Amino acid sequence: MLSHYDYELPSDLIAQTPLRNRSDARLLVVDRKTGKFQHLHVYDLPSLLEPNDCVVVNDTKVLPARLVGTRTKTGGCWEGLFLGFDSNRLWKIIGKTRGKIQTGEFVQLQTPEGHVGFSLEFGTKLNDGSWIVKPQTEKTSLAALEQVGWVPIPPYIRNGRMLPEDKESYQTVYASKPGAVAAPTAGLHFTPQLFNAVKQQGITIVPVTLHVGMGTFKPITVENIHEHPMHAEWCLLPESTGAALQHCKVTGGRIIAVGTTSVRVLESAPDLKPFEGETSLFIHPPYQFRNVDVLLTNFHLPKSTLLILVRTFGGDELIREAYNEAVRKKYRFFSYGDAMLIC
Repeated sequence: MLSHYDYELPSDLIAQTPLRNRSDARLLVVDRKTGKFQHLHVYDLPSLLEPNDCVVVNDTKVLPARLVGTRTKTGGCWEGLFLGFDSNRLWKIIGKTRGKIQTGEFVQLQTPEGHVGFSLEFGTKLNDGSWIVKPQTEKTSLAALEQVGWVPIPPYIRNGRMLPEDKESYQTVYASKPGAVAAPTAGLHFTPQLFNAVKQQGITIVPVTLHVGMGTFKPITVENIHEHPMHAEWCLLPESTGAALQHCKVTGGRIIAVGTTSVRVLESAPDLKPFEGETSLFIHPPYQFRNVDVLLTNFHLPKSTLLILVRTFGGDELIREAYNEAVRKKYRFFSYGDAMLIC
């Protein structure tokens, strides 16, 4: 039941800014065999890994997907989120404004620097409430987003208002494939120095891709979690990654997933073979994990699909107590917060 996944969190524990050094974040190590906790830091991660282990990171890149503008017809404020584009350079977006926007209306976009950008012409409204719009620019979709897009900071961080430094902070250092509208936050803790330290231990680091969509944050609205319609997200497990993971298993190493997005890719790929396509995998009890041995993850919102995944992986009562411990010890929560390593 959904209420089983609720917990009390003081608002002052929701991190509003990242640490100056990403890997200085605290790390709550949870040992599933002993049920014991250890309080370390993310920079201690190399000492917790073994030479045959394989670390899997999600190399998706966050798009500047938040849009801000003014309705040309009424002068009213409008805010939206870019969700994707097609071969005709039409965009799919969601948005909100006072009143109802109509087909044929235009919204004049504003850049984060306060300049006037191009306009969006509203076309078709889809059944899920999203719109197909035509950007009034000759630029490619990605170049156009770079001009007018804002970093899509979650609403629990400064009410979603970006700071200039979020352009770098809300992106992993290994991000390379544009497509996400939210960051795979466990990866935000890595620095180039931490990467080198992990590799010097003889540990392999391999990429997968999952473009985080808005569905990740869609609230569960039914008490019976089995009735929740899970969103689909595009993902990729490359051939080279599959080969490395299979070798890891054969040599007795552990597969360490960095973040719940990496988990969903790994658990969606049969026998760790190359895989490309959409996954709508919703991990909840009594799911049995096939491929992931260790999980590095942030602390997630109450009643979220991400929290359900983590508690399914780590053991329901143990992770519930780990969250209580994190609150007692004043860990920082959510996207810019601290981390947990479940072994």
